[in-house]
Amino acid sequence: MIYLDYSATTKPDDEIIDTFNKVSKNYFGNPNSLHRLGIESKELIDNATKQIAKYINVDQNEIIYTSGATESNNLVIKGVCTKYKNRGNHIITTKLEHSSVASTLEYLTTIGFEVDFVNVLDNGLVDIKHLKSLIKDRTILVTISAVDSEIGIRQPIEEIGSILKEYSKCFFHTDMTQCYGKSKIDLTNIDFASFSGHKIYCFKGIGGLYKKNNIVIETLIHGGKSTSVYRSGTPGTELIVSFAKSTRFVMEKIDENYKYIETLNKKMKKGLSKYEKVVINSTENSIPHILNISILGIKPETFIHSLEEYDIFISTKSACSKNGEISSAVYSLTNNEEISVSSLRISLSHKTTVREIEEFLRVFDICYKKNIFSKN
Repeated sequence: MIYLDYSATTKPDDEIIDTFNKVSKNYFGNPNSLHRLGIESKELIDNATKQIAKYINVDQNEIIYTSGATESNNLVIKGVCTKYKNRGNHIITTKLEHSSVASTLEYLTTIGFEVDFVNVLDNGLVDIKHLKSLIKDRTILVTISAVDSEIGIRQPIEEIGSILKEYSKCFFHTDMTQCYGKSKIDLTNIDFASFSGHKIYCFKGIGGLYKKNNIVIETLIHGGKSTSVYRSGTPGTELIVSFAKSTRFVMEKIDENYKYIETLNKKMKKGLSKYEKVVINSTENSIPHILNISILGIKPETFIHSLEEYDIFISTKSACSKNGEISSAVYSLTNNEEISVSSLRISLSHKTTVREIEEFLRVFDICYKKNIFSKN
């Protein structure tokens, strides 16, 4: 099997599974309980949180655990808009956002909020001049992903955060799910950042939200005591500890892994560029972990299933996108519907081998010729 869909999800590392099992067996006490078993579990969570905070350079009290980035995105966007609706009703975003951001904003427009989309340049980066022009006195939130999940463009989040500091009524949120553990990010001028465990060889069901200490938002989930007043529910000790260990694994080798994946990306891009009907959508600003292409005239699902016959797995658009839609991310970049309806996403990992890339390119050639000739 050749797995090239790491941006959709990752297989948990064996060491992470071992950690989960050990914590489940030995620290099963409710962290909210006052007896020794509960205190031991809480101490384990506190130590894990300190470790995560160290790697992303924030205060441990600024981390809110959630079920994943989708919940985190909902929590911050709805939490800000509910809490600060007296300040204004205007939000700025891009067409590159994950569906958990886009759908949440779409919902907010039905209850009186206004959403503007900032333009992206030909290289995929946010048009900073246009962003500034969109900011109004009633703008309360700007939400822009650090790395989008389809094309992999790394936005100048740090620069945007510095600009938005001048607007005291406006908060800045970034979904850094596709950036976490892959590309370094400075959160100094960012108010909120979402992340998820299953993108870094941990489990589905654990993620978080970084929230600056001095900001108050409304909560989505009410209930009893937890690790934060902003998200109720019994803390999952084994999930949190596992996520901290995954964070350590990816952060300690972030530069080494990045350089290695760059070599794989270049090899793949070179191999795919020779095909007449292949369009490379990822730009020079895309992280090497994601390579988005379009094969003109071939339905993406058809090509995916052709590769699947050889036990090779890639995806079309984001795994959370609605079926049958064009890629809004690719369309916002190319303004070309034919390219946007035929986009495919190949996502790489430091676990991907050179041999796997070579085999993928060999099989790609077979599937490409088979599908092109069958149409002629």
